[in-house]
Amino acid sequence: MPLWLIGMMGSGKSSVGRVLAARAGKPFVDTDVLIEEAAGLAVVEVFEEEGEEAFRLRESEAIRSAASIAEGVVATGGGAVLINDNIGVMRSSGPVVWLQADPDTLATRIGHAPGRPLLTDVNVADRLSVILENRRGAYERAADHIVATGDSTVEEVAVLVEKLWNAS
Repeated sequence: MPLWLIGMMGSGKSSVGRVLAARAGKPFVDTDVLIEEAAGLAVVEVFEEEGEEAFRLRESEAIRSAASIAEGVVATGGGAVLINDNIGVMRSSGPVVWLQADPDTLATRIGHAPGRPLLTDVNVADRLSVILENRRGAYERAADHIVATGDSTVEEVAVLVEKLWNAS
């Protein structure tokens, strides 16, 4: 059964996921990488060339594919929870952990957001605040557990998530 990591861009899903998978000796899957491999394009290029709706369809395919792994850690894109079917697939196949951070922390981690299609030509912290507010309910519906990542290191967050995973 896979462990799912959800949360905003910059919350640490990929970084924590890699560390957690290595600690557990399990595979790591990043749904954005699955999308890029299937499309033959970077995520930002999929957004630009195909649009967000097509990206979300590709994202749903990647989530269904990742759900089939017997064991491992899956980092999702920040908007994966926007489609209710994705939430159902994740929740039915393994525990879901929301890595949570405030918009200022997220903006600091992301920097000027190269390759982030939803953050071009905007004040990053302000835009992240709006995105988080719009997604908060979906994250809450999807999550079995919430782990705050704000002041913690990647390793500290991985240890906390590992304890939740082992208790599942």
